[in-house]
Amino acid sequence: MKLGQWLGLLALVISLYILWEIRQLVLLLFTSVVLAVAINQLVLRLQLSGIKRIWAVLLSVGIVVTFLVGALLLILPPFIEQFRQLLVLLPTGINQIQQGINWLEERLVDSYLPEIPDIDRLLEQIQPWVTRLTQQAIALFSTSVTALLETLLVIVLTLMLLANPQPYRRVFIRFFPNFYRHRVDEILTRCATGLGDWTIGALIEMLFIGTLSGLGLWILQVPLALAHAVLAGLLNFIPNIGPTLSVFLPMAIAFLDAPWKAVAVLILYLVIQNVESYWLTPTIMAKQVALLPAVTLTAQIVFVTLFGALGLLLALPLAVVAKTWIQEVLFNDILDEWQPSNSSNLY
Repeated sequence: MKLGQWLGLLALVISLYILWEIRQLVLLLFTSVVLAVAINQLVLRLQLSGIKRIWAVLLSVGIVVTFLVGALLLILPPFIEQFRQLLVLLPTGINQIQQGINWLEERLVDSYLPEIPDIDRLLEQIQPWVTRLTQQAIALFSTSVTALLETLLVIVLTLMLLANPQPYRRVFIRFFPNFYRHRVDEILTRCATGLGDWTIGALIEMLFIGTLSGLGLWILQVPLALAHAVLAGLLNFIPNIGPTLSVFLPMAIAFLDAPWKAVAVLILYLVIQNVESYWLTPTIMAKQVALLPAVTLTAQIVFVTLFGALGLLLALPLAVVAKTWIQEVLFNDILDEWQPSNSSNLY
């Protein structure tokens, strides 16, 4: 290799190392890109109706914000009310536990009972737990502030990308050699198309899950059926884990009404998720992004290992972009163009 090639390889290695060190920031930038591409689908449809881009962007952002605020207003107040009711019932539960303890003390022989520590010993045992709880509370506050700042950064970047995406696209393309820049521009277009198709597929799945969940909970007469349906649809955005999380709240509330309803809610969600996993997802996503189930699961494991919780949330869009780059660069531009050498005829 010539000196210039060695310098280019060294620059590539240093660049990859820097990107790895700032991977969380890069992931936040990718989050902004995904949001911008998703909202841009609505912007383009509004532009087709004759609206200028700046007004189409403002209108699209307003629609998205209105939907999110409406979902929060629909979900949070009822759940807060249910939590308040649980707090009201908590003293009754504690009283019943105390009565059970008194019943045991009256009927069991003292020799079979463990020694009850005095208040000083009990406080001494509790103190490490209090210290640990305080440390966790401080860590939670720090994490919450960091998450808030990251959210604000993502929102600002998303708005900037939506307002005028072309300059940022040109800057990214200039990082590649001159002879390959036109090809990179084509790959970016394919990535945007893939992310747009994935967004449409994800919205269809969320609507499907939310509609069937709401209808089933309404038939079972579970309180807050609409709020649970919206929550189930939103959590379906997180593959595998989201649907599992969405079943706990309706089961808990149904159990307060009647224990058999909790079992019925669990069966309902299992049926819906199986229909979605074995019929809807293969039908919709196969037409939209063509990601194999094994690839999807592997992508979730890899990205959650590399990037944590945010990597799990963005596993599918990351997989879509990675698939596009591998398909276009590795397969189409390298392997498909690889010509056998003349020496191969000797074997």
